Amino acid sequence: MLIGIDPVISPELLDALFRMGHGDELVLGDAFFPGNTFNSRVIRADGIKIPALLEGILALINLDLYSPHPVIMMQPVPGDELDPSVEKSFRSVIDRRWPGTPVTERMERFAFYERCKTAYAVVMSGETVKYGNIILKKGVIPLQKTL
Repeated sequence: MLIGIDPVISPELLDALFRMGHGDELVLGDAFFPGNTFNSRVIRADGIKIPALLEGILALINLDLYSPHPVIMMQPVPGDELDPSVEKSFRSVIDRRWPGTPVTERMERFAFYERCKTAYAVVMSGETVKYGNIILKKGVIPLQKTL
């Protein structure tokens, strides 16, 4: 057992976060997301909601602030409506952990799926809210200046 690692972070997820490079993307898919269809590296986080995963993940990595959109969510299909509380619950974690993160980009459903094909990994969560999928782009930790 490691001290200071949120228990929602499985050994497999910890390994993926460690191996990701800056600019690599991590998809957090809801419980209905077709992760295995779009990526060969799928990590199970059954029963864990995305805000809890964000808490654990964003304590270990930072977002790519060189990217204009290090956070991406799916646009609603025409005729559907978004529940604004979903993005709000995700952004409350993101903004607390990494203040100044640019606004969330919204991507058309099939473009989002295509983006998942090039992601480093897909985490299949236990999230059940509609349009509860998010892509995070990993940043680079700035070097500390030494005297």
